[in-house]
Amino acid sequence: MSDPRIDKNLEIYSAPDVAAHYATLNYLSPCERLLFEMYIPEGSAILDLGVGGGRTTPFLSSRASHYVGLDYSSSMVERCHTKYPDLQFRVGDAADLSTFPDSQFDAVVFAYNGIDFVLPASSRQRCLKHVFRVLKPGGVLIFSSHNARAILVRPSWNLERLQKIADGLVPNSNVQRGVLLAGLVFIRRVLALGYAGKSSFVRMIQRLPTRTFWSGDGYRMDPAHGGLYTHYSVPRRVVSDVRAMNLRSVRILGDDYPKASHPLATDWYYYVFEKTP
Repeated sequence: MSDPRIDKNLEIYSAPDVAAHYATLNYLSPCERLLFEMYIPEGSAILDLGVGGGRTTPFLSSRASHYVGLDYSSSMVERCHTKYPDLQFRVGDAADLSTFPDSQFDAVVFAYNGIDFVLPASSRQRCLKHVFRVLKPGGVLIFSSHNARAILVRPSWNLERLQKIADGLVPNSNVQRGVLLAGLVFIRRVLALGYAGKSSFVRMIQRLPTRTFWSGDGYRMDPAHGGLYTHYSVPRRVVSDVRAMNLRSVRILGDDYPKASHPLATDWYYYVFEKTP
């Protein structure tokens, strides 16, 4: 019997407006760019799982001798076909990669925490077994996963935006511009601290009483798109689960790179694993 929460996830990701949103995304985070450049050599055969609207496609396909994007949402795959008609995309379940032969790919990427929606745990295990099978010896798996203990929200603001505002208001006076910019930064910093404090308090109320927080592994509802049933874990548990599938841990990096990661503030981590020869 299927879990209605899992079925609801697919329904959400298949909605036309959600697929359209993901199709507009065209960036890599600094963390992703660093890991992709470091661990995926040019000329690699790449399988891009949970490809969504093709956010990672331009960068990964530019490094690939062979590129395949896969997603379980047909709406997402249709968007990818429209954006990149010369590339290969498939509708499929990451827990069943049986259509791909053994040792076909140099790299498997599962970005944007997509593995946290491969549910239940038995499906994630099947996914990892298939990934091991389709990777060439020495090939890498790169994926991200939500941090089960992220309860603190860091204050943040866009300094470049404030600089543009100051330039627009006093473009011809360096002194006045400097004073204005300092004032804008002070106000924005106070607002950011207030928002971060409020958001952290809400997270503590919601997450501290849960088994997922204290055990470091479990499920909760992510409010995105009206509510997504999502797996959360901590690095120790993730490494243990993936190493059980005969993949060697190579690197862990917080999504907040280049800032230093923090076990209570980093929202998710990126992991690099290698199929040892």
